[in-house]
Order: sequence, then C-alpha cells, then structure tokens
Amino acid sequence: MKHLILFVGCICLCTNHIFSQSLVEEVDTIQVTTTQIPLKSHETGRNVTVVTGEQLSQMAATSIDEMLQFLPGVEVQSRGGFGVQGDILMRGSTFTQVLVLIDGLKMNDPLTAHFNSNIPVAPGEIERIEVLRGPAAAMYGPDAVGGVINIITKVFSENNPESSLNTEVGVGSNSHIFGNVSGYHTTGDLEISGGFNLSQSDGALFPEENIDGTLLSPYRNDFDVKTAGLSVGYKMSNGYRLKFRSGYDDRDFDARYFYTTSTFDKSREHVTNWFNALRLDKVRSNSITDLQVSYKRGTDEFIFSPDFPSTNFHTTDYLNTLLNHQMVFSENFSLKVGAQFDQRSIESNDRGDHQDTHLGLYTMGVFRPDDHWNLSASLRADYDQNYDFEVSPQVNASFVTDQVIIRASAGRSIRAADYTERYVSNNLMSLTPGRSLGNPDLLAEQSWSEEVGVDVFLSRQWTLRSTAFFRQSSRLIDYVPTSAEDIGDVGDLQDGETYFFAQNISDVNTSGFELESHYRKQLGQRSQLNIIAGYTYLNTSNEEDVISVYLANHARHLVTVSAGLKTGIIDFQLDGLFKQRNERVAQTINANLEASYSVWNVRAGVNLNQNFGLDIKVLNIADAKYQNILGARMPGRWFMFSARYRI
Repeated sequence: MKHLILFVGCICLCTNHIFSQSLVEEVDTIQVTTTQIPLKSHETGRNVTVVTGEQLSQMAATSIDEMLQFLPGVEVQSRGGFGVQGDILMRGSTFTQVLVLIDGLKMNDPLTAHFNSNIPVAPGEIERIEVLRGPAAAMYGPDAVGGVINIITKVFSENNPESSLNTEVGVGSNSHIFGNVSGYHTTGDLEISGGFNLSQSDGALFPEENIDGTLLSPYRNDFDVKTAGLSVGYKMSNGYRLKFRSGYDDRDFDARYFYTTSTFDKSREHVTNWFNALRLDKVRSNSITDLQVSYKRGTDEFIFSPDFPSTNFHTTDYLNTLLNHQMVFSENFSLKVGAQFDQRSIESNDRGDHQDTHLGLYTMGVFRPDDHWNLSASLRADYDQNYDFEVSPQVNASFVTDQVIIRASAGRSIRAADYTERYVSNNLMSLTPGRSLGNPDLLAEQSWSEEVGVDVFLSRQWTLRSTAFFRQSSRLIDYVPTSAEDIGDVGDLQDGETYFFAQNISDVNTSGFELESHYRKQLGQRSQLNIIAGYTYLNTSNEEDVISVYLANHARHLVTVSAGLKTGIIDFQLDGLFKQRNERVAQTINANLEASYSVWNVRAGVNLNQNFGLDIKVLNIADAKYQNILGARMPGRWFMFSARYRI
C-alpha cells in the first residue's frame, strides 16, 4: 500500500502543470454503458477498461476468453486452449463471482459458472468489450462481486460502425482447422450483423506418465467448437427502436482432469448454449424507456468414463425481463429506475428438476455539481426463492482536473449459489463416500468492497491508472468434509461415511492493487502502435489464516501485456502474461500446478493489398508446460496459418 501511494503521488507531482488544456475530456470520449446510465470513464468513479473490436481482432488469440486473459486485472483459468472452457476471475474473486453480460443482459449459467465463458458471440461481431472491476450488484443483482464483463455487439452499439465483411480460413498444428466470417451492414433505418466461428482439432498429444510403476494411457485433448450469431436492428418512424439478437454456441471436447484428479477420469463433455435477446426502446428529448427480454437454454452431456455408467444430462433455461426508465432532469442530474423479473430452471438426472423465480428493483442517480465532481449512487433490492431478500447499495465519486482523475467507490454485493452447489449428486442413488454433495439451503454470499484510484493522462497517447481495493466477504460457499449423520435428508448416503457438503462457512478478506498503462500512438497515416499493460497484486486472508483451494484459487501476482504495431503492409502483435500463485501437486496423475509460469503469443501479418492478407500465429511460443487447473494440461507451442479477406 505504501508503494502504491508513493507511485500515485509521484505521478501527480510530475504531471500537475505540464499541460495547458484538459486531456481528460479530449482523450476520454467513449460512453461506458455497463454503468446503466451511460457515462464516460472519468465520470464513473470506477476502474473501467474499454477495448474495441478492432483492437481485439489484432490480438494473437483465437477466442473471447483468450482475448480477455491479456487485459489488465482479468485472470482466465482455462482448462483447454482455443476457448474450450475457462473460468473468469477478477480482484481475487472465485470464478462464480464475475458477471458476464451480452449487450447489458446477464448470461451467467445457472448450472455452473464453469460455462460463463461459453459466450455465443463470434469475435467478429464484437464492437467493444467493457471491463468494470469491482462490485456491481447494486446495478445488476447477484454475481457481480469481482467485476463485470460486458460484450457489446455491433447492432446493439450506439456507435454506428461502418459496413464491412470479414473472412478468415486457416490450418494449424495437430490437424487444426479454423475459420470465421462476420459482417455488418446498415441501410436507412435497418442494420444487420452476423458471424460464424469454427475451430476443430485432434488436440495435443500428452504422453504416457509413469506413476508408481503404472502406465497411464496417452490421450489427446481434442475439441470441436462452433459459434454463430445474427443481430437485426430497426428504427421506427415514431421514435421506437427494435433490436434482436440470437446466438448459438456448441462445444464438444475431451475433458479429462477438468474437474477431478482421479486415475479413472476419462471425461468427455458436450455443451450447447442458445442465447436470444430483444430490446425495444423509446427515445425522447429528456428520457429513455426500454424493455429487454432474453432467453437462454443450455445443455450439458458429461461422461466421466466410458468404462462404466457415468453419464449426466442437464438442461437449463433462463428467462430474463427488464424494464428501465431513464430521466434527464438537467445537464447535471440524471435518474434511472428499473425492475427485473427472471426465472431459471433445470432438468437433470444428477441434480433433479428445479425452478426458481427472482425479482429485482433498482435505481441509480448521477449528479455533477460542477465541472470537477461526478457523483453517482445505486440501490437495489432482490428477492429470490433461493436466498430470500437482499439489499445492495453502491456509491461512486470522481474528481477531475485537466490531467488527473481521483476516484473512489464503495458498495455491497451478493452471489447466489448455482444449481451445482445446491443439488449436485442429490438425485443419485447410493452415493460413494467422498462425493461432492449440494446443499439446497445455501444462503447468498455477501461482500462489502471499497476502492480508491488515480488516473493520470500523461499525454494524448499515454494514460496511467492505479487502484487500491479491499473486500470483506462472509457466508462464502465451500465444500466441507461432513459425516452423513450431520448432513440430514439430502442425497442417498451411506451411514457413517463422509462427504464434501456445500456450506456457507467462510469469512474472507481480500486486498490488492492494480496498475495499468495504456499507450496508443499514430505513427503515420496508416501506422499505429498500441500497448496495454497491467499488473495486479492480490492478498486473501481470514482470521484462521486458512483459505481453501476453492476460495483462494487466484494468482497473487498477475502481469499482462498486449502490444501491437500496425502498418500499411505489416502487422505485428505480442500478447503475454505472467502468473505467480500457490503451487499444488496431484501425485496420482503426476500433475503439478506450478508456482509461476508465463505464456507468450505472437501474430505476424502481411497485407498484400487493401483487402487481402496472410497471417501466422504462434501460441505459447516458448512451449511452456503449465496448467491453470490442477490436472488439466494446456497445449504447448501451436502454429496457425491463415488467409483473410476484408471488404
């Protein structure tokens, strides 16, 4: 903390009188919509990063979760490469405590947060991604504890992008074939956008391992991932606007050691995700009213091993309806009120059949008393059949000078248990000891968070950000060894045996700080240099000084770099990260979660003419041997060659 204060102080002293005009207003021009009332970043009082679709398309990455892992403050714990499956963490949160939105609508999976990165959006459909760090439950309800990822597609954006058509096809290591096509077109009052993405491979071959004289069979982590989406928008003559989106995601992959370190594990999984959204809004001179409806259906077929009956089938449905009304009383004061009604359900041979209803009421106000101060506050009440009644307040403030933004915020957030935590294995007969067991009576996790930060605009090209944050959490959910007699009437248990029973047990404190550097310089009419770098430090503790793997499974030190040089002929991109975390070992399968590792990806492209180009990507160029989740080995060095065409 002392180092952070010294760092911020030095920057403020060195830059206080360098410039004669306001760089903040000149550079910070993008409206952030994740704050419910659209605000520019310096008006939010929060640490927000906005990355455009053009920047994302230049990355040496192949999926949305791979793109996210190179952004400051975002940790993605992938179980396999190429977007097969990944857990998203922010500010020391668990993978269940980050909210994922598509065009402002929640898409967190009610079955398990392991599926939250199964995003039914082709990368070419993205107009921008907004990353809001810290709590947002006062605006969006449960699950927004560590932060929010809001993926905004082109039709649902207000930026009116140019019409375009992009295609790419290629091949890579291990019989990898991939391709994508995306397009956007607007004519008059109609706009349409769509995209398709395909990635298939036999997977990397992991050799035999000798453990206590036992040979394990080699295996390949093959995958087949397809994503498609279509969006349509129409402006009516009476001032109404109608927008519709439908997206489908299908993933079939080897899942060995994704969830266990058992020598019997030969898992395979097939997951689908269908997401639909409809928005109708009416824009007036001093108000906006909108109705939003989304429907999501997910399916999951999981086979633990073909050697014995072990197949689980799950189907989840999530219907979400929101009604909002925003009023602009003056240039200095705006108010938004809204209501949310949603219903989720599951049909499962393992977890049983269940249904829950949720209602949320919320309000947010923004007040600007003068040219320097920006104040906002939110208050939300949620009622859920799962956890009953919860209230979440949030306050934010920023003070803006010509080159410096000082910001602070504080708020309460909650996280609701998913269907896995509530019902896993409850519907199975004669459960063997040591199985994880769900608890239908879990309460919502609750947290209080505070942060303070300083943003310094060193020039029109270079911005530095620093943020210190703190979170005090209680009732966190963990799986605890519990005897059958103490569990009660849950599951078909064996007398006298022990099971891992989900309970609200842990009180945890998290603190840390984030440093970010954003540099963007135009080198010529057709040349540009863009660098985004970040460092995050995290410390998690509790009074007993004992933190489970589940609750502290995050990097202690995280460094990310995304650097791109774009010219008229040559494009070059370097993306990398470094993690330092707790080491773990699973001797049964000879697996090691290293205390630290680094991964670097590169992309080099040549633009043969205005429309046609060739690319080569090398993922994990140093051929690092690493795991994000104990047992789930990540691919080594991987080559990719592609041709692209753009109109």
